[in-house]
Amino acid sequence: MAPVTCILLLLLLPGALGDVSTVKDLVVLEGRSVTIPCHYDPQYTRHVKYWCRGTLKDFCSSLARTDSPPGASGKVAITDDLVQRVFTVTMKDLQEGDSGWYWCGVEVGGIWRADDTASVHITVTHGMSVLNSMVVGEEGGSVSIQCLYGYRHRDSVKKWCRSGDWGSCVSTDANGTLEGGPVRIRDDRRGAFTVTVLALETSNAGWYWCAAGQQQVAVHLTVTPRSTTLLSTTSTPFIFTFHKIHQETQ
Repeated sequence: MAPVTCILLLLLLPGALGDVSTVKDLVVLEGRSVTIPCHYDPQYTRHVKYWCRGTLKDFCSSLARTDSPPGASGKVAITDDLVQRVFTVTMKDLQEGDSGWYWCGVEVGGIWRADDTASVHITVTHGMSVLNSMVVGEEGGSVSIQCLYGYRHRDSVKKWCRSGDWGSCVSTDANGTLEGGPVRIRDDRRGAFTVTVLALETSNAGWYWCAAGQQQVAVHLTVTPRSTTLLSTTSTPFIFTFHKIHQETQ
């Protein structure tokens, strides 16, 4: 009886056969959107897919279904790509209260088989992030860093500081901008501000902070030496060719 019991339990466990998969953990800034891909096996192409919230799948609350009219669930949208065999869920304007466990689900039907599902945990934070935390620029050139912040920091002063030296900070004015110096800042007031560092010097290399209110995120800047190789390798053949042509015409 033991082998039979194990087989029945395996068939009834959600996601036990691994027919649905997705990402495991996501961190999203407050006020922003997130899109989650849910992959499924070919046999589920024509099945109904859904997205629900809850610690346990069997008790989760449905938020969107592929057999419901588009937009019926408010800020949650679901689409199914039958060719790629992936349905995607987009959640908009996320708030901290939206943090928790969610499930990609495929309705299977029948009394001997539970729906196939995959879980993902979403954490919504009001902190900060950057698109690229390791930035490289060439001496004499410039680099731009996009710093992202949560909705509640929309009206906060934005700063760019050298790590370990708060006296080095430069900040935005009442219009959300900083102009006229080697560091420029422009805040779109919608969740992102861009820091541009001009006329890079090797001494600019090191760790920095993007800051909004009391929140900070670290960025490392590497400054590489100015390149002169291209100029020396391309100019010599040109001069040689010119003199050769000139001698042949005399």
